[in-house]
Amino acid sequence: MSYQIPNAIQLRVTLADIEPPIWRQLIVPLTCNLAQLHLLIQAAFSWWNYHLHEFRIGGLSYGDVAIIEEFGESDRRLFDESRVRLCDFRRTPGLMFIYNYDFGDNWDHLVEVEDFQALDPVPRLATCIGGARARPPEDVGGVGGYENFLAAMADPTHVDHRATKAWAGGHYDPEWFDLDFVQKDVRNALKSGVRRRLYQPKAKPIKSR
Repeated sequence: MSYQIPNAIQLRVTLADIEPPIWRQLIVPLTCNLAQLHLLIQAAFSWWNYHLHEFRIGGLSYGDVAIIEEFGESDRRLFDESRVRLCDFRRTPGLMFIYNYDFGDNWDHLVEVEDFQALDPVPRLATCIGGARARPPEDVGGVGGYENFLAAMADPTHVDHRATKAWAGGHYDPEWFDLDFVQKDVRNALKSGVRRRLYQPKAKPIKSR
């Protein structure tokens, strides 16, 4: 059977205000809702899902209403993210919206709709098909804190080098991206009780012959 009606959406998700860009490219079933897309983005960037989040689309905000009402700003008007599916979007490539994670560090992710696809078989799980660079550490202090973090990590003589390296789990490579690792995390993102990858894996040493 050949599918003519789109059943998947291709997204490019880029972390704002950081150069060179940190991005992931995903193919996601159109049946996914925004609550599920939140988990997929978390997995694609290896975030820990420890903080509040929201989607900002067309001037409206979508998120986990119960959690934000309890822990967020009481005057926020928020719509339930689980009630909006990707198939509800305009079927026009080029649509963009914001996914914000951690209202303290304020990580804005620009989500761009690149394409709608008719796949055979119909996809049940999301797929990561590309990306570049490692996301900043959790709780690093936003864009400014990330810049300070990179400076301390890059300079062994920096007064905070040892403490910063230990805080980061002993290892951090800003250029790290491993599609196999990320793809595994994305494929498991919607499973219950999924374990978070707290630190990036260290590169395996190349064996000499």
